[in-house]
Amino acid sequence: MNYIGSKNKLSDFIKQSVYQVVGKDLSSKTFCDLFAGTGIVGRNFKAETKKVISNDFEFYSYVLNRNYIGNHKNFDFEDFINQLNSIEGKSGFISEEYSENGKSERLYFSEENGNKIDAIRQKIEDWKLSEKINEDQYYFLLCSLLEAADKVANTASVYGAFLKQIKKSAQKKLEIVPSFFEITENKHEVYNEDANELIKKIEGDILYLDPPYNARQYGANYHLLNTIAKYDQFSPKGKTGLRDYQKSKYCSKVEVAKSFEELIKNAKFQHIFLSYNNEGLMPESEIRDILSKFGKYDIFTTEYQRFRADKEENRNHKASETTEYLYYLEKE
Repeated sequence: MNYIGSKNKLSDFIKQSVYQVVGKDLSSKTFCDLFAGTGIVGRNFKAETKKVISNDFEFYSYVLNRNYIGNHKNFDFEDFINQLNSIEGKSGFISEEYSENGKSERLYFSEENGNKIDAIRQKIEDWKLSEKINEDQYYFLLCSLLEAADKVANTASVYGAFLKQIKKSAQKKLEIVPSFFEITENKHEVYNEDANELIKKIEGDILYLDPPYNARQYGANYHLLNTIAKYDQFSPKGKTGLRDYQKSKYCSKVEVAKSFEELIKNAKFQHIFLSYNNEGLMPESEIRDILSKFGKYDIFTTEYQRFRADKEENRNHKASETTEYLYYLEKE
């Protein structure tokens, strides 16, 4: 999944930095990924820690992490996957509001794929309500649908806009591929809450923070994944069919520093790591000043290719690489 701020390419850098500070034996440690996104970082620590706590305010992210982190035991799924892939598409909310030839003329999906998404989403919900599948299977199948839909979406990357013509990859037939998760003996926790509220109710050993860096709101950029995941009825707004969403204070230049300091103050974790970059709303000096109030401060850095979702001439930051900072706080 193309994802703003994805830590997929940085996962080894993050893990090695944690090892350097905490040590390689994490079997007795609780690791918390508070702004989980697609859950790449939490997944990377799932098998070697006592417990992973995963959280994100966006519901599509909760679905992904409820599967990849929350699911930890084997269950049957092959027959369900086969049934979903063979199901006949039918008109519904996605095809009418977000698909080719729909009443709202939003070209997020081809007509065939829009119909298929509706049919599959309705079937998954029917199975849940009739108790043909349990909660673990439900989120496994829903996660698989979100990832399948994302692969055939008619967008440049995010869902802030759709393309004027159906591109080649979006013309491909949607196929549900199982979203396999790692089997572990230990249970894990997954939340769908405001990070600054959840931090007051949890505790552990290692806290990893990857909040939004800039003014781009995830609720707007990935609104359609939330809509497929929730499959609720609402009146889509504007050309792109936005749904109502809560704006993150971490995307506000005015509010970000206050929210960040409040979070650190309330964190009941000894080792705190923060991913941020040199294009973020908070400068390095401000982050350093905040973290230094609560204990021993350090920093790790690496260079990597920056995320590109816009055209070169429209880009505020034209550099092909950016510096990723991994701040560390040993909280007193």
